Amino acid sequence: MPKRRDILAIVLIVLPWTLLITVWHQNAISPLLALRKDDGSENGNRRDIGQSSGSKEYCPSDKDIVEVIRTEYVYTRPPPWSDILPTIHVITPTYSRPVQKAELTRVANTLLHVPNLHWIVVEDAQRRTTLVTQLLKETGLNYTHLNVETPRSYKLRGDIRDPRFPRGTMQRNLALRWLREMFNLNNTQQGIIYFADDDNTYSLELFEEMRATRKVSVWPVAFVGGLRYESPKVNAMGKVYGWKTVFDPHRPFAIDMAGFAINLRLILQRPQAYFKLRGVKGGYQESSLLRELVTLNDLEPKAANCTKVLTQLGTFNPSVSQAA
Repeated sequence: MPKRRDILAIVLIVLPWTLLITVWHQNAISPLLALRKDDGSENGNRRDIGQSSGSKEYCPSDKDIVEVIRTEYVYTRPPPWSDILPTIHVITPTYSRPVQKAELTRVANTLLHVPNLHWIVVEDAQRRTTLVTQLLKETGLNYTHLNVETPRSYKLRGDIRDPRFPRGTMQRNLALRWLREMFNLNNTQQGIIYFADDDNTYSLELFEEMRATRKVSVWPVAFVGGLRYESPKVNAMGKVYGWKTVFDPHRPFAIDMAGFAINLRLILQRPQAYFKLRGVKGGYQESSLLRELVTLNDLEPKAANCTKVLTQLGTFNPSVSQAA
């Protein structure tokens, strides 16, 4: 009889716990089973939405899935593309240095937010480097990777910051030649060309401003020539009549490389227009190209008639010991 009482006591203790665990397990797994059951139809809907809405985000009910989709959108999908907007061809010369990857990454993170953008990166090197090749692949941008090395005969023995030093000139010219080879005047796709050095900072608004360029558009640039900003001078009629600059204001186009954009069709119409390497004084590289394309009267002031600063030159170049 004592044995029966012990068995009864054990049953009375174990049975409630068994029932409790069973109820809890069913409540926990039921939503997952329901989600799996509907997974096929939901996946079909997601595919349809993704294909029909283009770059628009869609929001499934599960929070974790939303986060995964956003991550894939930001890092693996190219920026939105439209057949209506002109393509902006951003030409960036670059060269090997300690901060090269950091500065190219910063520029890439800006360009990712610009629709209809094609990034042409040209290395000053004998061959395309692994660093830049891998970086471009990982950006998700539409890009073209070129290279040409500036001959030693063009590299002065003085300070690399010397304005006579032709940094990026051959690289920009190679990009212009590539565009002329890839496009012709019969091409219906409109385009804009912009020279964006990798050590500068750019506002997203700048790219939307330049997209309406008919010939050559211009705007102010910060931290140039010892000034807070250099700028075209614009009269009440909205025409450029001069330049706010300290360094040689009598240059035909006293403007920095970051301060103008060119319509692609104009470049195609003027095949002789390139940046000059020989016989060009310091600070006249921009003028050597623009004087082949337009006159002062043709310039189109942007950025609220050149009253807003939407780009600035880079000033950060740390000294790094080669032995480090």
